[in-house]
Amino acid sequence: MPGGRLTAEDRQRIAEGLAEGLGYAEIGRRLGRPASTVMREVTRNGGPDDYRANRAQEATRQRARRRKQAEPPAPPIPDSGHGRDPEAVQDFTESFTALLVQQGMPRVAAGVMACLYITDTGTLTAADLVQRLRISPASVSHAVTFLEQQGLLRRERTPGVRRERYVIDDGIWLRSLRATVQMNDALVAASRRGAEILGSGTPAGARFESSAELLLLVSESLRQVMEQWRQTRGTPSAGDSNDG
Repeated sequence: MPGGRLTAEDRQRIAEGLAEGLGYAEIGRRLGRPASTVMREVTRNGGPDDYRANRAQEATRQRARRRKQAEPPAPPIPDSGHGRDPEAVQDFTESFTALLVQQGMPRVAAGVMACLYITDTGTLTAADLVQRLRISPASVSHAVTFLEQQGLLRRERTPGVRRERYVIDDGIWLRSLRATVQMNDALVAASRRGAEILGSGTPAGARFESSAELLLLVSESLRQVMEQWRQTRGTPSAGDSNDG
């Protein structure tokens, strides 16, 4: 029924909808479910090109079986009040992690980011992450380093306290976009240099020249979006930010 767990029939209809080339919204409309439910189901079971109803149904059975085994449940999510459904939160966390992985983020880093993102405080220690994700301290360290390099989190140390805290906030995507613009600008410069060296009248040179033009438009558009966001939210400009 709408709002309940997906049935084998629901999954078959999702597979049929994907085969027809339908979007998540249309498939959800036909099932009487939110598009987000369909997206989570497809993302965690192979993606739109590799989704199979029978396989998805079996994977769901296996997940349910594992949850009933002796392994202790994950510790409660910090800030888990507000009347939230813990199972729904856990389901969303898994699907959000899968989405980040699908977009190219390493799995452990995706898990760390999702774990931080769902907390109201946006702050956890390495020990918190080890406990919640059941991974080694070294894995947490590598994931945090990766996310920090991408501008997706920052480290904080409270005076007098040895433990670092990892912080994620409303500015993460702004910092990430800024890093993207910087990389884009480097590609623009390299592409222009390639066109100059190879000759813009040659196929290879023209390819670099065309790439430079497109990448420059992307950078300019992203700068406009970031400035609009700053003005809307009252966020400091890049030159005024101290968040790295």
